[in-house]
Amino acid sequence: MTDPSFALTLSCPNKPGIVMKVSALIYEAGGDIVTAQQFDDTLENRFFMRVVFRCATGKMDVPALRALLATLGDELEADWQLRDRSQPRRVMILVSKFDHCLADLLYRWRRGEQAMDITAIVSNHPRETFNGLDLSGLRFEYLPSTKETKPQQEQKLWSLIEETGTELVVLARYMQVLSDDLSARLAGRCINIHHSFLPSFKGARPYHQAHARGVKVIGATAHYVTADLDEGPIIAQDVEPISHGDTPEDLIRRGRDIERRVLAKAVRHHLDDRILLNGSRTVVFD
Repeated sequence: MTDPSFALTLSCPNKPGIVMKVSALIYEAGGDIVTAQQFDDTLENRFFMRVVFRCATGKMDVPALRALLATLGDELEADWQLRDRSQPRRVMILVSKFDHCLADLLYRWRRGEQAMDITAIVSNHPRETFNGLDLSGLRFEYLPSTKETKPQQEQKLWSLIEETGTELVVLARYMQVLSDDLSARLAGRCINIHHSFLPSFKGARPYHQAHARGVKVIGATAHYVTADLDEGPIIAQDVEPISHGDTPEDLIRRGRDIERRVLAKAVRHHLDDRILLNGSRTVVFD
């Protein structure tokens, strides 16, 4: 699902005239705006914008466009990113023994629903763990980890990320806590699926925690990874009602469906440049 168009995302202190200036710049560069979305965070006085545009005059001079955007970005004190949407992002998927999220991502990728190039599947469990999945044509790396070998394992992982040019890391039920150092290196480009509706029931065995509290809904949360465990900016969430008759095992079974659809949504939004960071929160343009 590649698209011969460009996506511009921008955030900056709010002031009058931002939309006009961005639109005029795109027009002058020969662009034709297809979609424009914006949000004004009045509490933080910060402006967010996502624009998708095509070239209306033949081939676009992208270096010249970037130079114009850099000048405007300095004027607006903006964080901005321009991406050619015809180039799928390079994505690495990390997984432990639970493979339902991995299976769902692979299915959507093969169906063309997730515009990404998979650089590798990485697991702390051997390939035989995933014999039920079709991993043909995909690079698989087995990187076991213990408390003693964790620094060396993460160094191998980081080397693999750099070697493959990976732009996004997806923790598809990867049951290892990333170190503060690796979390910092992957800031804004590492998505985790937590099997709970955060900020409730952080850490291990959240479904058992939820059952012990007698909750009436369970959920899942996709968020960017930070050094603070399960505290990163939230991207997507969903819930499902449960009853007093559901056991922890029932919650786990039903939770798998929520987890995979929430993770898929978060990954799709990231790949489509729909997420802008806003401090500890996100702006998500659906």
